[in-house]
Amino acid sequence: MKTYVVSVNNEEIALDSKDISELDIVKKSESEFHILEDNKKYSAKLLHANYLAKELTVEVNGNTYTIAIADEYDQMVKQMGLLTSNTKKEKNINAPMPGLILDILVAEGQEINEGEQVLVLSAMKMENIITAPSDGVVKLINVAKDDAVEKGQLLIEIA
Repeated sequence: MKTYVVSVNNEEIALDSKDISELDIVKKSESEFHILEDNKKYSAKLLHANYLAKELTVEVNGNTYTIAIADEYDQMVKQMGLLTSNTKKEKNINAPMPGLILDILVAEGQEINEGEQVLVLSAMKMENIITAPSDGVVKLINVAKDDAVEKGQLLIEIA
């Protein structure tokens, strides 16, 4: 049986396919529905739908609700922590692995943009292009060309 977590205005409700199948829903038009549940009638209107994000804005009996639907896959991804984002973006660049600095592509005081190439690190017989994690100004370059670095070592400080 499929399970869903439905967030209505940030309040979560767990539903399964049986709960959904027991609803008495009649489609009145493309965006209007008549719903009966426990001998109570509801008039619902779909105001906005983002099916890709699984988000709906509906009006039920004159009240507007924002609804987000999470199926079993979405719940598993959330449980694994894959949806969490860092609210604090890392500014500094640390070595992702031990290796040798082949080239430094920026200079101190230079403005850089997120994703811009900043240095080349050779590791395990491969050249790895290291990019800026965020916009900023190169405050300090802590390594030089041909330096050997350890995993996690601070390479470049970004202000």
